[in-house]
Amino acid sequence: MDIDNSLALSASGLDVQRQRMNVIASNLANVNSSKSVNGGPFRRRDLLIRSAPVGRPFRNVLDAAVRQEPPGVQAVRVVEDRRPPRQVYEPHHPDADAQGNVAMPDINVMEEMVNLLTASRAYEANVTAMNVTKTMAQKALEIGR
Repeated sequence: MDIDNSLALSASGLDVQRQRMNVIASNLANVNSSKSVNGGPFRRRDLLIRSAPVGRPFRNVLDAAVRQEPPGVQAVRVVEDRRPPRQVYEPHHPDADAQGNVAMPDINVMEEMVNLLTASRAYEANVTAMNVTKTMAQKALEIGR
């Protein structure tokens, strides 16, 4: 793998983890949102991520190298969680039903914080990989002097 592909791989990881942190931040911001654009309570969202296929036939690897397709990851789409909303008894809430229950998003703050921490660590790992690649390129140029 050459330096350009290595940097492209890390850059794709940085982009995906940034998008993932944005989705998680949206989930945390809407943990108490009883109304969304669709009318019901906010639905937890997650980012669907796809990586380059592993174990491709050698011919496909050569074809990808010729087309200059760097390996990496990409965000496919944002998907909504299918968990039902949790019912909270708040009879004075404007969105309460006849029994006084309000449908609230089923978002676990601790789960979201762990997801945010893992996305942040993955982002940091990609920054470190980019810095190592840059250092290797600089050392290679010094050898040529």
